[in-house]
Amino acid sequence: MVGTVAKDVTTEPELLLDRSRAITVQGGDKGGRAVVRIVGKYFPARALGGRAEEALKAHLRKRVLPEVGERDFVVVYMHSLVDRGDNFPGLGAIRAAYECMPAAARERLRAVYFVHPGIQARLFFATFGRFLFSSGLYEKLRYMSRLEYLWAHIDKGELEVPECARRHDDELERRPLMDYGIEAADRCCMFDAASMDTPASLRSLRCS
Repeated sequence: MVGTVAKDVTTEPELLLDRSRAITVQGGDKGGRAVVRIVGKYFPARALGGRAEEALKAHLRKRVLPEVGERDFVVVYMHSLVDRGDNFPGLGAIRAAYECMPAAARERLRAVYFVHPGIQARLFFATFGRFLFSSGLYEKLRYMSRLEYLWAHIDKGELEVPECARRHDDELERRPLMDYGIEAADRCCMFDAASMDTPASLRSLRCS
């Protein structure tokens, strides 16, 4: 009897994340490295519920890493207009997804460009970043308060910028005090202490 080969079935959470286009591979940076674009506003965290970690791991394994191949790569994470309840999967899911990557792939990750971080995110990661993530990842983090700073590393034609990022960039230009947390955005969308997935963060701290 001929044996059957098990198929790598695509689950509903994987399809949902794939269709959202929250995580895509696009072009290359000025050093010739692949660019993985993550648009936080597109991430369907509310719809995924407790399946966010499962979907992230599968998407990396089946979609992102095969497309990147053996190349060095960078990540561009656009935090523009992210809503805690709708778009944030939790630090536990993010850390688990990163740690599920093969060691060789983690080594080929050269930089993480965090676009539109806001003062709360900067303070949080400055305080807890080394505890929540490995030093190798934390040291690759680069804050980009404006899109113009990103273009020093990536040519404009290599990266599709979503409307939410353009709109937020324009708002920051009109209201620069938002960078320092002195003037709030029209809606609560930035990372703050309450949006950091506190239980997962504490578990991560204990495991470090």
